Amino acid sequence: MSQTQPKSSAKSLSLGVIFLTIFIDLVGFSVIFPLFPAILDYYLELDGDNGLLAWILAQLDKVSVAAGGGERFTPVLFGGVLGSLYAGLQFFFAPLWGSLSDQKGRRPVLLLTTLGTCLSYALWLFAGNFALLILARLIGGAMSGNLSVATAAVADVTTKENRSKGMGLIGVAFGLGFVIGPVIGGLCVQFNPLERWPELAAYGINPFSTVALVAIVLALANFFWIRARFVESLPAEKRGKEAETRNPIARLLQPQSGAVRRTNFAYLVYILAFSGMEFTLSFLGVERFGYTPGDITKMMIFIGFILILTQGGIVRRLAPKIGEKATALTGLILVATGLAFLSQAETQGILYVGLAFMAFGAGLCSPTLTSLISLYAHESEQGRALGIFRSIGSLGRAVGPLAASFIFWWFGSDALYTIGAGFVLAAALLCWRLPKPDKS
Repeated sequence: MSQTQPKSSAKSLSLGVIFLTIFIDLVGFSVIFPLFPAILDYYLELDGDNGLLAWILAQLDKVSVAAGGGERFTPVLFGGVLGSLYAGLQFFFAPLWGSLSDQKGRRPVLLLTTLGTCLSYALWLFAGNFALLILARLIGGAMSGNLSVATAAVADVTTKENRSKGMGLIGVAFGLGFVIGPVIGGLCVQFNPLERWPELAAYGINPFSTVALVAIVLALANFFWIRARFVESLPAEKRGKEAETRNPIARLLQPQSGAVRRTNFAYLVYILAFSGMEFTLSFLGVERFGYTPGDITKMMIFIGFILILTQGGIVRRLAPKIGEKATALTGLILVATGLAFLSQAETQGILYVGLAFMAFGAGLCSPTLTSLISLYAHESEQGRALGIFRSIGSLGRAVGPLAASFIFWWFGSDALYTIGAGFVLAAALLCWRLPKPDKS
């Protein structure tokens, strides 16, 4: 099979593969969310008081005491650290994979990174100690930086007029990944292989190996589907020739057009607030309404359903009519409105109104901000520009949850969500000042 075909053929063959790649990346990011308390208990008992985990928890206990959060704060910080670790690796690697795909093509980079993702799950499968689990998450976070490559491939196979429709497809994959990932983690952890075969512990098999095994199957399916179905979307004549610096900070500081730079900054301000609010929603539910894990799961499914509905259908019809900038601006204002509702939510009705505004707004602004970057950037720099954009998003997801956790426990949830609304309004102001993209 030829690896480079006309754009129409590449689109028909490749969009489904891209969707699966992004979906599996997000499943890998979120599958561990419901497992944090159990992981903490298991590895602490396994490694004892002298291992890596014990040292980390001792440091978190000091922070917790200083913050006045008590023992309940330590698990929150532990979850935040593991989540931030994964997102931090995405921050470092997204521009690298994106720029590499601009030079070598999308297909080889996607094959390499999906195989690396599979390796990370294999390490988790045999993670008989906490250090190996950390190594698995490090590799998984680095490989999931290929979101920038998948996003660039969507830009390759869509026209400027329907770019938002393609980015809406990415949004659906994001929404599904965030919903399905925790569900997979919560269901599969019920099947502990050590309960039936305790002797497997000698090989590193752990209570979470079933989760890892399912993730391996998904990642392998993705790898073989890319090999069989993904048609190279970036022809050789359109590839960039300049070598990129390997310093991730320097890559972020490289010259960009004014419109791209301002869009990136607006996205950073937005994602810092949104990721922090998203991470602390479960604590908000527990604090104000005594939510159980089942109640929290229902809340997340509600958010995911609206995100999927918005990004899979509404934004794909709205953006071509009123433009990407107007759609993104509308979404940011709706997110800010939702956070304002959440800051004052004293009843479950108001809570769900706030969640609806927040999810609907996020479904509008996330894909259209991505589209704006793609429209502002030159055709030969799609991978690099979108890699930096995704890297900025990962930076926000690495910092936002930790910062939000501190504010939540120090100043309260009402202050946290009010501050978050202010941040998103600032992002809306930055978006309002963006130029209209040229689609000619």
